[in-house]
Amino acid sequence: MLRDPRGDWQLESRSLYYARLYSELEAGLDGIEQHLFHPDDLVDTDEHRTGLALSVLGRLAGYGRRDATGLLRRYAAVGTSWQWALDELAVRDDDASLRRLGSAVLARFPAGPEGDAQLAAAVRDAYEPRPWHLWAEEHERVRRAFDDASFHRWQRQLAPAGPTPGWSVGAVLEWAEQPGPAGSDGHRDAAAARCLDAVAGPEDRPELLAAARFGPATARAAALRHLAGKEDPAALELIEAAAGAPERRVADAALCSFERMRDTRSLDRARLWSARDDALGAAAARMLAARGGEADAPRVLAALRNLVRREGADAAGMGPLVDGAGRLAVTCAAPLLRHVYRETASSQLRGRAARALAVTDPAFASGFAVECLWDCEESTRSLAAAHAAIGDVRVLARLRRLAADPAEEAEVQSAVRGRLHGPR
Repeated sequence: MLRDPRGDWQLESRSLYYARLYSELEAGLDGIEQHLFHPDDLVDTDEHRTGLALSVLGRLAGYGRRDATGLLRRYAAVGTSWQWALDELAVRDDDASLRRLGSAVLARFPAGPEGDAQLAAAVRDAYEPRPWHLWAEEHERVRRAFDDASFHRWQRQLAPAGPTPGWSVGAVLEWAEQPGPAGSDGHRDAAAARCLDAVAGPEDRPELLAAARFGPATARAAALRHLAGKEDPAALELIEAAAGAPERRVADAALCSFERMRDTRSLDRARLWSARDDALGAAAARMLAARGGEADAPRVLAALRNLVRREGADAAGMGPLVDGAGRLAVTCAAPLLRHVYRETASSQLRGRAARALAVTDPAFASGFAVECLWDCEESTRSLAAAHAAIGDVRVLARLRRLAADPAEEAEVQSAVRGRLHGPR
């Protein structure tokens, strides 16, 4: 709770899992309170520091824990990540309590043009607008902020974000090399490739081939993406040459473009390249995992085995190979998939391994599927509800508990009801 263990907090779900632990252990919230109101909160403005704790408090508030609701109210009034706390309260607190919180929140925005602009931005960016609508009924400043937010949205839709390319291949490639707008990663190769799709004709192929071979980095990446998307006869040779380019932008565009190709030539080339021990070989293996046939199962298995051996269970690119082992029903991959399931720190990858094991491991229903009923990810619990051996007394008790849990997700409860009331 104090040191978020998730590899990507925007993808991995842990809040309901931890809230259930707090509830089942009848644990107090002193530790969360000390973490939220620690002096670090005044200097560390990254919402990642407190986001998990606030999400857990929101879940506990949904379970009826008044102490959790009280902490959220206090933090929304004085904390740095007050907007997160307010979003949690917006879907759980009553109108009267939210109205009382309004004065403390509005005091964050000083009177004057600068404060009004900040208030309008907060209203515009609110994930859950319910508190703001309540406050607009009582505060003229909030009503004006809603008007300003609507006007700003209209202005933003009308005004272009920056310079736009001319209507020719040369102009698009030149535009691709220009610095991107503030807040972007500074590269425009993907956007330029989409523009090329609109403006390029057969007569432009020599210029595009030259750019893909010898152009500056971003223009070269854009041309590669375009030619691969059009399944140009020269695309595969250009991708092979660019995959080893020193510029990361070019190499990444080559690999990404290759994995997005859908013609039979690219699949045949993937079978040839999958034996390579480099980034292009890894991309080829991922393509076979996603699109290959039964005959490609040994290649996918070899790639999965090599990646686990070299880089461990949390290696980049592990997910598609795990998915491929399940899609191709590679039963001899089950020991590897069990290893990935046990060792990965990613709940997303653990869920993908569980889905593959459901197809490849005959013991899944009585083994990992039972464990997955307690998983933190909704999709993994849903999978477990559909597969876990109903004869296990733990399974039946857990399914009944999930069915009665008001915080459980609809997808999981649907799978649970199907097992409880359907054929066993």
